[in-house]
Amino acid sequence: MSEVMYVTQETMEQLKAELQKMRAIDRPAASRAIAEAREKGDLKENAEYDAAKEAQGLLEARIAKLESDLSNARIIEIDTIDTSKVSILTKVTLTNLKTKKQVTYQVVSEKEADLKSGKISVTSPIGQGILGKQVGEVAEVQAPAGILQFKIEGIAI
Repeated sequence: MSEVMYVTQETMEQLKAELQKMRAIDRPAASRAIAEAREKGDLKENAEYDAAKEAQGLLEARIAKLESDLSNARIIEIDTIDTSKVSILTKVTLTNLKTKKQVTYQVVSEKEADLKSGKISVTSPIGQGILGKQVGEVAEVQAPAGILQFKIEGIAI
């Protein structure tokens, strides 16, 4: 069974819209592609048919995964977040103790993670390392390059 996935209301709506599109548009298109390929003759030597069947299988797998994710998703309300410690949906300002470089990340679910926009996954090494820490504490994070130390400078919503 999958783990619980915490998401914002906005992300939940995006996931539902994506699933609806797959069911209403992509699934019928895959069926049409198979029907068109089937009409072209011998199925044993029909590469177009094989490709259409494979695409349909991949689509069905993506639909099943998304349905599973949605069934395990829990919506987090921003106004109920405790900012006394690092938790999901908090914005955390960290200082790398080795480089003295300061960064701010928002801790989000895997589905919402986007490093370019400053959102890190709660399941990432840094996310796991800082989770539950309070302002002033030092988090040790195991990274491929070794252990990194981050001081928690601030926590906000």
